[in-house]
Amino acid sequence: MSEVKLAASVRTEFGKGAARKIRRAGQVPGVLYGHGSDPIHLNLPGHELQLALRTPNVLLSLDIEGKGQELAIPKAAQRDPLKGFLEHVDLLLVKRGEKVTVEVVIETEGELAPGSFLVEHVLNTLSVEAEATHIPESVTVSIAGLEAGASILAKDIALPKGTTLVTDEDAVAIQILAAQAEEPAAEAAEGEAAEGAEA
Repeated sequence: MSEVKLAASVRTEFGKGAARKIRRAGQVPGVLYGHGSDPIHLNLPGHELQLALRTPNVLLSLDIEGKGQELAIPKAAQRDPLKGFLEHVDLLLVKRGEKVTVEVVIETEGELAPGSFLVEHVLNTLSVEAEATHIPESVTVSIAGLEAGASILAKDIALPKGTTLVTDEDAVAIQILAAQAEEPAAEAAEGEAAEGAEA
C-alpha cells in the first residue's frame, strides 16, 4: 500500500468561524485519535490530503509540528454536500506491525457466461484485518463464466497474505442475476398500437 507524507500543525482555534478560516487558508481541520491517547486536533494541507484520500485506506505519515512523526489511517471524511471539498477528517493513530480492521473495496474481473446477466454487488466492501502498513487497497474476484443464479460468498474471495476476513464468511458478496426480460412490455405496446389502428 502507498504511504503519503503530510506536514501538519496542532490546531488551537475551534468553532465554525475558526474552521472556515482554516479552510480559506487551504487547510483542512482534522483530529487524530487512538491508543488511548488524548485526541490531537490538527490542521492538514488541503490539496495534498485530497489527493491522498483518493487511495482507499491510505497510510498517512504525519510530520506534526512540535510533536514529531505519527502514522495514521483515515476513518471518516466530511465533505461539503454541494461542492465536495473536504470539511473535516478523522484519523486513526496506528503503529507499524499493528493489526487494524478496515473496509476494502470488492472489484470484479472477467466476463460472464454468454447471455444477458447482471452482476449485483450485495457487498461493496469486505471487512478485513491487516497490518497497518500492509492494508490492501482492494480485493479482486473473478466472475468469469458465471451464469444467472451463481453467487460468490465472502469466504470465496482470495485475500492477500497476512490479511484475514472479519465479515461473516458465509455472507453473499456478489450474485449473478438474469436480466429482466423486455419482451412483455414490447408486446403490450404493440397490442395497444394494433387496437388503436383497429379503432
